[in-house]
Amino acid sequence: TCKQFMEQLEMRVNYENPMLFLEDFEKIADGTTSTVYKAREKRTRVEVAVKRINLNLLKDKQLVINELSITKKLNHANIVQFVDSFLLETELWIVMEYMQAGTLADVVASSRMIEQQIATVSKRLLEGLSYLHSRGIIHRDIKSDCVLIREDGEVKLSDFGFSIELTPETPRRRSLVGTPYWMSPEIISREPYNTAADIWSFGILVFEMVDGEPPYFNDIPPHAMRKIKEESVPVMANLSRVSPMLQGFVEKMIVKDPLNRLSASELLWHPFLKKACSNHCLLPLLKK
Repeated sequence: TCKQFMEQLEMRVNYENPMLFLEDFEKIADGTTSTVYKAREKRTRVEVAVKRINLNLLKDKQLVINELSITKKLNHANIVQFVDSFLLETELWIVMEYMQAGTLADVVASSRMIEQQIATVSKRLLEGLSYLHSRGIIHRDIKSDCVLIREDGEVKLSDFGFSIELTPETPRRRSLVGTPYWMSPEIISREPYNTAADIWSFGILVFEMVDGEPPYFNDIPPHAMRKIKEESVPVMANLSRVSPMLQGFVEKMIVKDPLNRLSASELLWHPFLKKACSNHCLLPLLKK
């Protein structure tokens, strides 16, 4: 019920008024149920990002409880850091570290990435994903929009709005969740799935870094989902300018049978990631 939902939220948030702690709000992004602002902590003068979720617009209220409880307990260099959360009337505010350089989606839309940069982003994200999966959490919405970049080039996974925690009682899930073009075949087929579903989506994220967009992006979502489910695995549009090593890396993820995909921790050993450099090599890609 609505009352139980509010009680569950109240147990998890800071009950004080966020306006006592935050100032200088500036809108930076709009979603269907939430708006993201840049703000400043009054005490420390540090910039933060504030995701303000309109609880009245939520279809699945359990997802926001998942997002809050999962985000609060994650602590890894390649996952956006939780700062605080508040309940203000019909809005849940989730305060996170602010990543000045925007999303990886901005980068792939405006730049052509070289393999050294693709390897660097992949390595950082697989570190974060490996940590997430070791805790039994599936992200379920991995795509370039959910990857944020800091002004020093550090790369972090964000947006846990679709995440779920696997338990010994439910080691697999069945719900149809995610963004169509990045969804794994088993999610589309409504088969039981686990953390391997994220690995497929991560492979599609690598497609984005090579091609600027995921496969079937010009198709409407139902058509794209049918192709993912029924056709043989997609091939990169720019395959001719991809090294055999990068192609081999993608082929370990874009595999129809989830049992045959490598895990995030196994992928970290792939020879392609030897091309990764320090975050410094990502700076030319960032918006000034």
